[in-house]
Amino acid sequence: MNDLATNLMRLRKLNNLTQQDVANAAGISRVAYRNLEKGDANPRQGTLQALANALQASVFDLLAPLPKLKSLRYRANKEKISEQERAQGNQVVVRTGNWLQDFNELESMLNNQRVGKLRTFRKGTKPETAAAKLRAELLPHDCDCLPDICELLENAGVKIFFLDFRMSECSGLSIGAADGGPAMAINTGNKMSIERQIFSIAHELGHLVLHQDSYGRDSSKIPDDQEREADAFAAAFIMPVELFAKEWNENRGLHWIDAVLKTKRHFKVSYQSVIHQLIDMGQAEDKVAYGKFRQGYEERYGKKLHWKEEPRPLDAFDLIEDRFATLVRDALEKEIITVSRAAEMLDIQIEEIRDRLKSWEAVS
Repeated sequence: MNDLATNLMRLRKLNNLTQQDVANAAGISRVAYRNLEKGDANPRQGTLQALANALQASVFDLLAPLPKLKSLRYRANKEKISEQERAQGNQVVVRTGNWLQDFNELESMLNNQRVGKLRTFRKGTKPETAAAKLRAELLPHDCDCLPDICELLENAGVKIFFLDFRMSECSGLSIGAADGGPAMAINTGNKMSIERQIFSIAHELGHLVLHQDSYGRDSSKIPDDQEREADAFAAAFIMPVELFAKEWNENRGLHWIDAVLKTKRHFKVSYQSVIHQLIDMGQAEDKVAYGKFRQGYEERYGKKLHWKEEPRPLDAFDLIEDRFATLVRDALEKEIITVSRAAEMLDIQIEEIRDRLKSWEAVS
């Protein structure tokens, strides 16, 4: 099957359309469309544009070669997902692969590669041990909370891509060094809070340093315990027990609702992560502590807190990946790439990239 055929099938399923639906919209017969999707025919230019319109895509999207990732680790939380959700997952992989290719191309053109090397650990290393050692290597000695996790990992050579996956079953994926990584894509959709995105970054980091043998494998054959290990690594990396205990002790004079809120903002985690840690330390009762917090929050602040809602949340400026955009700007200003190519790389409209150009002139 050629790239056109693969892209046609992927985009059709992504839009939840039948072959007949696409054929009707493009003004061709179902048999003609089926032959295109099987790779047994080539369309004329007019038909190609009609197909692109029918699939809400560009001609480039139809003809673009698919990235071939040999070291991808991608696993949805649910084993059974619909065909459309599976197609959306494939779309996420394509978008991530193209972004990573652009990232590496920019670094090469500008001779601006990050030399940091991410440490990995042998099989069987406890997640908490790995997290403590990695924190000691990446963070200043007097730093007890993560200042900027994006910058921290970028300095270690990890590339981070934020993307609305348009699916709820997966919070992130990661890619090994064989494909130009280490890199990860983090889901920003499905009302994913900034706190949750930070945890997802640390979770994927756990896979990168602990589970090298799982990259490039069939996701159905990846052991379930690796997800639990990545969660344990993330918790220990973001909020080590001894530092949590120190911060919680310093807040003991506050109302317990406010102590949770202050602690969660200090470590940039969710209120549920704070309560989970309190339960593990025996300072809160399992199963009822979350409900007690939501009830107490409503009584104290007069606002009902839904399960997925984050009180006193972080905002988008607390988690920004800026290195890729900086590389695009450098390449644009050195006339290595065109304005349209810059817009394509950043996935924005031409008008927006031109607006950025004007804003850069205002402060340069």
